[in-house]
Amino acid sequence: MKALIIRKYGGPEVLELAEIPDPAPSPGDVLVEVHAASVNPIDWKMREGRVLRFFDVPLPHVMGRDMSGVVREVGSEVTGLQPGDPVFGLANPLRDGTQAELVAIEADLVAKKPDALTHEEAASLGVSGLSMLAALEETAPVFRGMRVLVHAGAGGVGSLAIQYAVDRGAEVLATASARNTDYVRSLGASKVIDYKLSDWPQRALDCDVVFDTVGGSTHQDSQACLKPDGALVYLNAAPLPDTPPREDIMVLLAPVRTSREKLERVAELAAAGAVRAQVTETYPLHEADTAYARSQTGHTRGKIVIKLR
Repeated sequence: MKALIIRKYGGPEVLELAEIPDPAPSPGDVLVEVHAASVNPIDWKMREGRVLRFFDVPLPHVMGRDMSGVVREVGSEVTGLQPGDPVFGLANPLRDGTQAELVAIEADLVAKKPDALTHEEAASLGVSGLSMLAALEETAPVFRGMRVLVHAGAGGVGSLAIQYAVDRGAEVLATASARNTDYVRSLGASKVIDYKLSDWPQRALDCDVVFDTVGGSTHQDSQACLKPDGALVYLNAAPLPDTPPREDIMVLLAPVRTSREKLERVAELAAAGAVRAQVTETYPLHEADTAYARSQTGHTRGKIVIKLR
């Protein structure tokens, strides 16, 4: 099969489109014909070797986490799925990834794809959808009447978070670049704040929840936006500031975990129209290097997807 692989860590030059053996599923796996796989920032960070402080990825390694496709084969221990089922999900980061024609993946890491979604749309929802749920449904739940600030509102996670919070009945503010103001408003944000303005925190006061997808100085500055007893929820704020947080707010890490149940929750929201997949750029597998370069700029809208079928 054709696959995007790396044999060593490094820059864009280590990405290689190669012909490798088809994967063999274990008893707990499904073998999926991949139709689409999205590109996430974690992909190029992994390529550069930044994940080594968290876990050791065996090399050579097939790239990618998100995918959508059709089940070709099920392992002997798999229940609830069968050949021919359209599915979406995430690969285990310790195993080969999804930017390939086939992937063997743990059955608990996939769910049935909603009929209303294309494979490209479904492939965009795994990492971003689970990240959004971890922050705004599980760690700092959003309810009607709240005032919520979402950072990087034009990004893959932010674009879903805005829609989710609006659907929950919250007033949603978002940060974005000036050129993305109209796009972010179209997602439901009532106020879009240019993150380049030095006084941006003063334009987003009295929030119940701030969802930080940026980190660094943004993490520190976001504390000023919160009401007493408000929550600053984050995915990865590294490098974390040395200054202790305000004593009257909560600062909460949102751990992102993958399971079929959680993916089914994402599918439910998408099928109901509570969140709409935001696929803004699509590339064939042989142009994956361009997709990675676009992702690494940090200035894309929504999600970038690699189409394999």
